Amino acid sequence: MSINKTAYHQLKAELDNKSVTLVAVSKTKPVEDILELYDLGHRDFGENYVQEMVTKAAQLPKDIRWHYIGHLQTNKVKLIAPFVQLIHGVDSLKLLEEINKQGEKQGRVLDCLLQVHIAMEETKFGLDEGELNLVIKQFDDLKMGSTRICGLMGMASFTDDMNTIRQEFQNLKRIFDRLRTPDSRFLTLSMGMSNDYKIAMEEGSNMVRIGSLIFGERA
Repeated sequence: MSINKTAYHQLKAELDNKSVTLVAVSKTKPVEDILELYDLGHRDFGENYVQEMVTKAAQLPKDIRWHYIGHLQTNKVKLIAPFVQLIHGVDSLKLLEEINKQGEKQGRVLDCLLQVHIAMEETKFGLDEGELNLVIKQFDDLKMGSTRICGLMGMASFTDDMNTIRQEFQNLKRIFDRLRTPDSRFLTLSMGMSNDYKIAMEEGSNMVRIGSLIFGERA
């Protein structure tokens, strides 16, 4: 197994030109593949499974910025709190409270993105717009000092209809713009994956999560 270096360099140049952060999704991939990309200068890697990320982090260089992009259970937060860079899929106040609790224990401020449900599929996780507003208000009222909400994350529908995907990304960008003020903490809009990142960038994404274009399809 090996990474697609040509695809990576082309992708990196394309994203750098737009000031978009590339999170290389390395789930199920061996540490050798991650090191190969690391040796090209890449530092942002995304994982979906807590135990896999913990195992890899212990074996790999400490300056890697680990992004947890899967659905996070509250009882697993403590395992990644010592080293995680950004938690992408926060979808409840309960999870925010646990992240804050574990951040306090580690003496760290843990950065998070709130996940918004924008897709047609009911199986996708995330908050609707009303729930999002409520969680942000509750978060502000509780004044959690060891958690920082840095922006929003969303996943488009699994469909070949690019117009649907574009509309879903436009909806998330509208919500993001509504919440963002000149002094806002909302700086990151994470949307777009291997099959739809170009549309996501056109609609305002500044962080994309890409795996198969770099690492190949998962077994």
